[in-house]
Amino acid sequence: MSGADQGVQDGADPDGFQRLWTPHRMAYIKGEDKPVGPAPEDGCPFCRAPGLPDADGLVVHRGEHAYTVMNRYPYNSGHLLVCPYRHVSGYTDLDPDETAEVARLTQEGIAALTAAYGPQGFNVGMNLGSAAGAGIAAHLHQHIVPRWGGDTNYMPVIGQTKVLPEMLEQSRARIAEHWPAR
Repeated sequence: MSGADQGVQDGADPDGFQRLWTPHRMAYIKGEDKPVGPAPEDGCPFCRAPGLPDADGLVVHRGEHAYTVMNRYPYNSGHLLVCPYRHVSGYTDLDPDETAEVARLTQEGIAALTAAYGPQGFNVGMNLGSAAGAGIAAHLHQHIVPRWGGDTNYMPVIGQTKVLPEMLEQSRARIAEHWPAR
């Protein structure tokens, strides 16, 4: 049933608009699964994910010192995060092995996304600290966001909604299938 049909069924005044329902966004808005403090035991999702089976934790690839996971609230389809296993907040807190593996997994993530989706570009980077926009500032993570010409549209501006053509589980499986062999 379309959103417009739902409005009619609920007795709402139909306005002729189709509705794009994004109930998963409510979890983000309410701060569900967000840590209650800075320690790993305060509910850090980046400490929790590696302890789950890959499909449940949305883990795409595991390294020795870091791993790659789907962003639960992606900017675009295929939005990956590269996280050290160790719970650290600062880039300068990483040891040389962690730094090297975060860099390598970032390269491999770009290669996998290129093979899986054929994006025309990428945004890669870290938001270090809450003031810099880090949603989970206590556990460092690097974003890899695939981009396509024209992928910025009116939906985020007007509707505060991103249109993603597949579920996170499907994206995780597709990217994992294209992860470079070592």
